Amino acid sequence: MIDWNEFGFDTRAVRAGQVRTQEDEHSEAIFPTSSFVFKSAAEAAAIFAHKQEGNIYSRFTNPTVRTFEERLASLEGGERCIATASGMAAIFSTCLGLLKAGDHIVASKSIFGSTVILLTNILAKFDIKTTFVDLENLDSWEAAIQDNTKLLFLETPSNPLMALVDISVVAELAHKYNCLLAVDNCLCTPALQKPLSLGADIVIHSATKYIDGQGRCLGGAIVGSEELVGKDIFAVLRSGGPSMSPFNAWVFLKGLETLNLRMQKHCENANILAHWLEQQEAVERVYYPGLASHPQYELAKKQQSNFGGLLSFEVKGGQVAAWRLMDSTKIMSITANLGDTKTTITHPASTTHGRLTPEQRADSGISDGLVRISVGLEDIEDLKADLKLIV
Repeated sequence: MIDWNEFGFDTRAVRAGQVRTQEDEHSEAIFPTSSFVFKSAAEAAAIFAHKQEGNIYSRFTNPTVRTFEERLASLEGGERCIATASGMAAIFSTCLGLLKAGDHIVASKSIFGSTVILLTNILAKFDIKTTFVDLENLDSWEAAIQDNTKLLFLETPSNPLMALVDISVVAELAHKYNCLLAVDNCLCTPALQKPLSLGADIVIHSATKYIDGQGRCLGGAIVGSEELVGKDIFAVLRSGGPSMSPFNAWVFLKGLETLNLRMQKHCENANILAHWLEQQEAVERVYYPGLASHPQYELAKKQQSNFGGLLSFEVKGGQVAAWRLMDSTKIMSITANLGDTKTTITHPASTTHGRLTPEQRADSGISDGLVRISVGLEDIEDLKADLKLIV
């Protein structure tokens, strides 16, 4: 067995986790099968009893999915990865695996709108309550922790306002009170940020975004220790079934091969576009951690290897102006997805955060004039020209 920890990031992104079949294929194989055959009844019994390793059923054991899991775990620096059907399935599985009725979560206000709904509407049915706090305010995190708090959850950078928090400081706080820290690393990916190395216990991904990189498949992932991820969270996957399909896992494997290259270009284009937008008269404010005007600019330089491919900005004139700008674009795709090679543009208040109440949106800083852009890999001058018609 090769110890992939001895190799660099790009080598692991291309090769880690692959186990060739008897056909000696060069590219990873896809195993589109629901079940697997045992050589004998005794072997079947041994594998089901966990006395022998082997594949049982693709809901929880599939070679293609396992290759993706092992590769992403290697890139994140974790012991174990569990792949799921979507990013939201990854968050839900994490909570179901680690929490029980009566437990409490402290979460950032600056998280994806569907995550807010999951925590407030769905988990509340299981008597798991959540307190939301300002991401950057470390005092508010500590003040919100209760005797029954078990999990701290955050995104950094946040979507869509690109706020940051020092992961190592929140990790120390979580462990001081015997809590776990889960970090959604979707916007940075392990190419730009390694939360586990900063003290986080769990890293969560929507593989749908930058890991795929071309808007083709849905998927999610949970990375952490064998103890946390490989036992209670895996049990949710095995019996609950929020499983990643083998085909999607194969697509994500191909995405990981070019992840670092793509992320650097996303960052380059986003940085140029953010600085350009900051000079436009019709723009009130730009949210991008690569700008010196960003309140956590220094933290971003310390915690991340680059500033990311997502930005947002306030357009003067509210929703009317924001929608007019979006409708005027010729290249950018009006879609709520992000992390694509194609630049996407959306209006968070009416899409990704549209299910939140007006009070919740205001509390999270999501204004009617806010526009979010996931900057793709097109020619940067074409992207500027696409926005220049209005701004």
